[in-house]
Amino acid sequence: MKIVIPGGTGQVGTILDRALTAAGHDVRILTRRPTHAREIRWDGETLGPWAGTLDGCDVVINLAGRSVSCRYTPDNLQDMMDSRVRSARVVGEAIRAAPRPPRLWLQMSTATVYAHRHDAPNDEATGVIGGNEHGVPGYWAYSVEIAKAWERAQREAHTPHTRKIALRSAMVMSPDRGGVFDVLSWLARCGLGGPVAGGAQYVSWIHEQDFVRAVEHLIDRNDIEGPVNLAAPAPLPQRALMRELRTAWGTPIGLPATKTMAELGAFILRSDTELLLKSRRVIPGRLLDSGFTFDHPQWPEAGRDLVRRIRDERAHRSNVPLRAKSRRSRRTS
Repeated sequence: MKIVIPGGTGQVGTILDRALTAAGHDVRILTRRPTHAREIRWDGETLGPWAGTLDGCDVVINLAGRSVSCRYTPDNLQDMMDSRVRSARVVGEAIRAAPRPPRLWLQMSTATVYAHRHDAPNDEATGVIGGNEHGVPGYWAYSVEIAKAWERAQREAHTPHTRKIALRSAMVMSPDRGGVFDVLSWLARCGLGGPVAGGAQYVSWIHEQDFVRAVEHLIDRNDIEGPVNLAAPAPLPQRALMRELRTAWGTPIGLPATKTMAELGAFILRSDTELLLKSRRVIPGRLLDSGFTFDHPQWPEAGRDLVRRIRDERAHRSNVPLRAKSRRSRRTS
């Protein structure tokens, strides 16, 4: 298949590009700063020569949008809204104009669209959309509005020949540097990975391999459209997630953090406490109903797998210079 991924240079795009290319698909990346032949320049806002890439392709996976890993200032929140909505709109315009439009448009969304809650999980059919919760910071509602506007831009696009799915994704856990698992692992290894503000808030997550498999499943299933939760079926409280991660790394201590400490840490890391404190209890109802099975449904095993892969990669990197030095020694002896 020919697959086009707008905004495909971030963590999730790298995961998909790596896996889909390895599977033999022709993958093209739309980015503001192309660096190799498979990358094509676009600005994420206006039609241009890049739109021709969508003509005759099979699938578009739009991941474009400003990273949420920033301080949630009014300007940054507006940038998040604008970058997501404008990119979704212009992708829709390009699909509509294509003489041979793609058969499927997968649009990135977020599990943040659901309400902050502990009492019950959110699936696509019965989940509570957020924005009206009591006792949470008022600006959390704007994150929900961003998610709703993101999905609305795709839904309202006139693309009658293209099936559309909004990917309400949880945190994608991978061993890649700079991703969310990398940050959580750093905290765990430093002894800082304890409960945050009590740790009762739920964390929804998905292993990178299941994320890719779910995308492939949705590509193959012609009967699915609309919002789909991409999350493992077993979300768990933050304190339990970090406890299992510390166990996987062999770190006995995880210092707890109060809400105030979390706010200070988020400020230092140029991030926001919503990412730590909002309870995202999301389950993949539509994926499970469609027969999808997870290779990594439970966190303890998924966390151990990711830690093992990081350790294996480190061991491989550390052995490469030794093997090279050994070969040079044999050549000169």
